[in-house]
Amino acid sequence: METTKKLTHTFYQNLGKLFYAIAASDNQVRQAEFDKLKALVKSNWLDMDPLVDEFGTDAAYEIEIVFDWLNAQQALNVNTCFNDFVTYKNAQPHLFTPEGKKLILKTAHAVADAFSGINKSELILLAKLDLELKK
Repeated sequence: METTKKLTHTFYQNLGKLFYAIAASDNQVRQAEFDKLKALVKSNWLDMDPLVDEFGTDAAYEIEIVFDWLNAQQALNVNTCFNDFVTYKNAQPHLFTPEGKKLILKTAHAVADAFSGINKSELILLAKLDLELKK
């Protein structure tokens, strides 16, 4: 049976925004958080679908690319990034399967926990994410 779910580049870009928001919620993104994200992209996200970019690179790497770009900008609002993700999720609910939601939460928690455990600002954003994904 063929699925109607087709992940897009925009899906992965919005995940990059979400994971950046989680990491930056305490006003500082640490290398350990980015390293954890890169490891999880390689171990979990590359197998989500066969989508590749125009260079033949797995589209899941866009998670890392967007995260890194946002971090380099250092002027982008965490709430804006989180809200962009929520807006996308609400507009494309069919892309957010139970398995995908579980992987999003797993990744978000791992990124938050990568440097000295989960702090209060990360915990608040993780709780908001959990509520959003249950809608």
